[in-house]
Amino acid sequence: MRAGLMTLDRDFAAALADVVGADHVRQAPGELAVYARDATPLFHHPPDVVVFPATTEQVARVLRLATEHRVPVVPRGSGSNLCAATVPLHGGIILALTRMTQILEISSEELLARVQPGVTTARLADAAAARNLLYAPDPGSRTTATIGGNIATCAGGLRGLKYGVTRNYVLGLEAVLPTGEIVRTGGRLWKDVAGYDLTRLLTGSEGTLAVITEATVALLPAPAESNTGVAYFASLADASRAVGAIITAGIVPATLEFLDRKCVAVVEEYAGLGLRLDAGALLLFGEDGPIEVVAGNMVRMRKICAEAGALEVTVADDVARAEALLTARRCSLPALSRLGSLTILEDVTVPRPRMPEMVDRIDEIAERFDLQIATFGHAGDGNLHPTCVLDPDDEDAVGRAHKAFAEIFRTAIRLDGTITGEHGVGAAKLPFLADRLGAVQLGLLRRIKTAFDPAGVLNPGKLGS
Repeated sequence: MRAGLMTLDRDFAAALADVVGADHVRQAPGELAVYARDATPLFHHPPDVVVFPATTEQVARVLRLATEHRVPVVPRGSGSNLCAATVPLHGGIILALTRMTQILEISSEELLARVQPGVTTARLADAAAARNLLYAPDPGSRTTATIGGNIATCAGGLRGLKYGVTRNYVLGLEAVLPTGEIVRTGGRLWKDVAGYDLTRLLTGSEGTLAVITEATVALLPAPAESNTGVAYFASLADASRAVGAIITAGIVPATLEFLDRKCVAVVEEYAGLGLRLDAGALLLFGEDGPIEVVAGNMVRMRKICAEAGALEVTVADDVARAEALLTARRCSLPALSRLGSLTILEDVTVPRPRMPEMVDRIDEIAERFDLQIATFGHAGDGNLHPTCVLDPDDEDAVGRAHKAFAEIFRTAIRLDGTITGEHGVGAAKLPFLADRLGAVQLGLLRRIKTAFDPAGVLNPGKLGS
């Protein structure tokens, strides 16, 4: 069900101002333009108004108004998502939660934190680290991405293989339904099986079911030690064999990332890290934990890579070098972005053993459509990020890119994979959701959406809408 569209009149805007204060309502064209897009290229639609609530009760009052008048509402954090999840396709209200930035509690005894949705991932991680604790989810946009946005899209990151993704750390949520009703799901417990798991349902729901206003997340004791190494291989197939051997050996690394030949070249040009340019693939491997475990596993992974045919394997000899090696992975996107004015970063996942086949298919598709596509990603869990760089004014190239990525998504599905491992569906992947889920499951999503949001006002045009 889609929300009815309307141009917001002065009375409605005044009602919103009564809720959040006139200083926290934006309607000027220049101000709306900022919220017409998120970090996803090629998607753009302005809202009619941007509202900045400061409390859960203000969120509830805005949602009651929106439901009563059938006005679309799109919840938004920092807008760093890469699937057009926060682009207001039908206009209406952008509900910006960036004023709700309190870290309400960090409990060393219970290993948890309570935060408002506008707290950035890095700020929570730093606050936990100050207590010698670890908030494990580590998305690439951690310095700007908010916890609310992480939960809404179930963000992943570099530590996903060993530690899991955002959903593995969400213990409880406070959320507001479109009717303005406030619900609390889960709580402070690791073990709680009372009723349907609404906490998991809301995690990854991309703002289509409810608006998250508070989260209780799990923390872990901080690891005593960490280190990183790099192995160069002639091909990604060789690197993949090393990945399989590492996992088979009973090691679950904290980091297991890859860059293809194209990525290695542009990262080295960008960052000057001394990377080897004659390799077909670079594999970053890292471990954290007790000092003796880290030392032992780094030696074992170095040996496994060498036995798998690595051209060269090195392990960082100090913290600075370890951080420099991780920079090679983290700066892949900005390095590639220098090659053109439009960068399309995508996200597919396949079973780990089929990763080389998927990369080969991406390269073949890129060549066939005459596009520049490089691939990097999370080797440990089969999550790949094919990235296309092109000129946005070249309409033919943009059209070819759309066709190429459609083929990439369908190829991932044929290889028993999925259209998104961590970025989300949003508007960008919605055309391919039925291919991934099938008609029966998609119909179930829509019935769930209707149960939560019978007026269809929350983020219409996304997921079950």
